[in-house]
Parts: sequence; structure tokens; C-alpha cells
Amino acid sequence: MQTASAYRHMKANIVLYGALIANLGIAVAKFIAAAISGSSSMLTEGVHSLVDSGNQVLLLYGQSRAKRPPDAYHPFGYGRELYFWAFVVAILIFAIGAGVSIYEGWSHIARPEPLRDPTINYVVLGIAFLLEGTSWGIAVREFNADRAGQGWWKAVKRSKDPAGFIVLFEDSAALLGLAIAAVGVWTSHATGDARYDGMASVAIGGVLAAVAVLLAREAKGLLIGESADPELVATIWRLLDRRPEITAVNHVRTIHTAPDNVFVAVSADFDDALSMGRAETLIEAMESELKAAEPRISSIYIRPEKQRDAVVYPAPRRD
Repeated sequence: MQTASAYRHMKANIVLYGALIANLGIAVAKFIAAAISGSSSMLTEGVHSLVDSGNQVLLLYGQSRAKRPPDAYHPFGYGRELYFWAFVVAILIFAIGAGVSIYEGWSHIARPEPLRDPTINYVVLGIAFLLEGTSWGIAVREFNADRAGQGWWKAVKRSKDPAGFIVLFEDSAALLGLAIAAVGVWTSHATGDARYDGMASVAIGGVLAAVAVLLAREAKGLLIGESADPELVATIWRLLDRRPEITAVNHVRTIHTAPDNVFVAVSADFDDALSMGRAETLIEAMESELKAAEPRISSIYIRPEKQRDAVVYPAPRRD
């Protein structure tokens, strides 16, 4: 049973494990190449891969912590802890990845090191490109499976699971960083000016900083609390509105308590002729229907409220 559980865990997190294995191997190779060749951009790329490896470990840790069951202090569970670790990942990319890259590049520009044989750099960059490309391909495949025909940017904005799009962005930045490093190494040796290698490090740092800011923005929204997809809200609204005992749906409020868990709060105006006992039975029936229609709904609160006294939102439109 433990073996089967471990297999399911590995399969569910194939993007994270694939990226972790690739980045650890690449980081070692890049540091060796940097030590042999003295390349600033290769050292920067080594730091980049090492930071990415740490990020995957943090996301796996965050997923593990987020699966803890609810308790008295956290009645809705710990699902949003994953969003905290996603924000930490963004900070690490910015502070360590981008910071070290830009500092190392600037130091290399100010004090260029003598050029050495770049062959090892090209070999490592080629291997790294293959490994990162494989990891990127896995991330793209998994992300495409979840975006349901939406545009890439819209899918990222709507995604409630940061692990998938963080790895996708990291791998995309890694591939771009490898290309920049290759150009920097080649230009330095073609011109005999080692400062180009330092400029490549600064450029890699700029890419990482941009990715970090983007990820931090998305993680912040998840931490604060984002509503469910409009399609889910529209489904809830439709199921409630068709009930003859409800004269009006005042509003449907939702918030993700985990990537696959949604808390729903409903305000509805009930028929005045409905007795308290019938209303209780009706609410129980509606809760069961909503959970059956949408498994992501973890908790539902339905409040009977006169429309004239309630905050009224218009029915959502399906995009």
C-alpha cells in the first residue's frame, strides 16, 4: 500500500520531480564548468539551477503541509500554505537567483578574468539544454492538460495550483538563460573581451528578476484569496436560481482554500411561505446537489436573506 501511495504521489508531482532531478544534475555540471573555464555566466547559471532545485523542494514541502486535515485552529484546512511557499519561491528567485547573477556579472565586468578554453562550457550548456528542454516539455504537457483550451496567460491567471506554472516559468527562464550564457561565452571568446560574459550574467539576472516579480504577483493574489472560476460560480447560481422555493439569489461568494477546495457563501431570498423545517431540509438538499455537481466545493454556507436587505451582485456571465 505504501508503495502504491508513493507511486501516486510521484505521478501527481511528476513536473516537480522531473524539474528537481534535472536541475540538480545541471547545477553540478555548471559549477564544474565554471571552475574549469572561469566563466561568470556559467557560475551564474549554476546558481540559477541550484536555486531552482531548492524551489522544487520547497513546493513539494508546501504540498505536503497543505494536505494536513482541518483542526480547531484551522477549520478550513491548511491548503493555502502552498501559496505561502510559492511566494517564498518567488522571493528566493529574486533575492538569490537574480541578485547573485547581477552581482557576479557586474564584478566580472569590473574585473574581467583571463579567458580559458570554452569547450567545457559548450558541452555543459548542450547537456543542460537537453535536460531543461525535457523538464520544460513535461511542464508544458501537464499545464496544457489543465488549461482546457484557455490562452496561456489566462490559464496562469486562473490557475489555483502554483506548482504547475512556477515550474513552467522557471524552466522557460532556464532555457532563455542557457541561450544568453551561450551567447555570452561565444562573444567573449570571439572578441577577446571577457566583459561580454559578465554582461550575459547581468542579463540572466534581469530575466530571473522579471520572472520572480511575475510569480510573486500571482502568489500574492492566491495568498490574499481568489474566487473560483466564473464557470463554477455560474453553475452554483444556475442550480440555486432554478429552485421554485428561492425567489432571488442575492449573491454567490467563493474563495479557494486550496487548489482543489472551494468555500462557497450564498445569500438567497426564500419564499415567505416556506416553514423553518422545510427551509432546513431544502438547504441540506441544495448543499448535497452543489457538492455532487462540483466536487471542488468543500464547504457551503447558505444564508436566507431578504433581497431588500442584502448585498446584491448580478449573476455571473460565462466567458
